[in-house]
Order: sequence, then structure tokens, then C-alpha cells
Amino acid sequence: MVDIGVGLIAIAAGLAVGLTGLASAIAEKDIGAAAVGAMTEDVSLFGKGLILTVLPETIVIFGLVIAILLIFVM
Repeated sequence: MVDIGVGLIAIAAGLAVGLTGLASAIAEKDIGAAAVGAMTEDVSLFGKGLILTVLPETIVIFGLVIAILLIFVM
């Protein structure tokens, strides 16, 4: 029989990745819309818009690291 702690760790790891992914998507939506609006006025802002759009993805990487730590260390 499987210990209930293993199941709770799996749920916590899933929540860590899922919630950070959801938060990142919401942030990227707003930043992406603003970046496209800025690029329509000035094309030279493409690089800054690209960097600012990719920046929230680091949140998902942190969530993935937490999930890996939960699964393999606990």
C-alpha cells in the first residue's frame, strides 16, 4: 500500500507547476499586449518587448525546480 504522503507530495508538485504556469500566462498576456502596442508605434522596441515577454517564464522554471525538489528530495 502506498503512503498518503507520497500522494500529497505529488499533488503539491503539480500545484507548484500548474499555478506558476497560470500566473506566468496571465503576466505574459498583459506584457505581450503592451509590447505589441509599443511596437506598432516604434519598431525599434522589438528587442525590449521580446525580453519583457520572456521574463515571466522564469516563474515557471522556479515552480518546476520546486516540483523536482519535492519529488526527488522528500
